[in-house]
Amino acid sequence: MKISLQTRVAQPYIAVLNQFNLELFQAFAPAFPKMNVLRFDGSHPGDKVEIELSVGPLKRRWTSLITERHLTEQEAWFTDEGQILPAPLTFWRHQHLITHHGSYSIIHDLIEFRTSNKVLDYLVYPALYAQFALRGPVYQRIFGKA
Repeated sequence: MKISLQTRVAQPYIAVLNQFNLELFQAFAPAFPKMNVLRFDGSHPGDKVEIELSVGPLKRRWTSLITERHLTEQEAWFTDEGQILPAPLTFWRHQHLITHHGSYSIIHDLIEFRTSNKVLDYLVYPALYAQFALRGPVYQRIFGKA
C-alpha cells in the first residue's frame, strides 16, 4: 500500500533537508506508542535509525537503513527502508522528498508498506496515515507556514 502526504513550508528545500536530524525525528514521536530512539546516524546512505516502540510491557524494534540521498536544482530526497520491522509490517520504504517552489518548499512523505496480507494492509493503513499526517503541523512549526 502507498501513502502520500504533502506539507508546504516556508524554508528553502536545501535548508529543510539539512534539518532532518535527531531533534526533528524526536519531534515526530507519537503520544502512543511510546518511542525510544536507540540509534540515529543521520540521513545519508548507510546510516541507520533504530527505535523501540513500547505498548505497556511489549517492546518492538524498528530499524531502517538509509539507502539513497539525492540533491538536484529543484528537489532533494533521502529514502529509508525497513530492515527490522514491528509486526504486522513486512515491508517499509519511506522517501522524504522536498521540492523547491520559489519562496516555499513542499515536503512529501511517500510511504510504501506491506503486511502479511491485503486485508491487514487495509486495516493498518488508517493508523499509519494518521501517524504520518501528524508530521504536517510539526514541519510547519519548525520550518514555518508558507
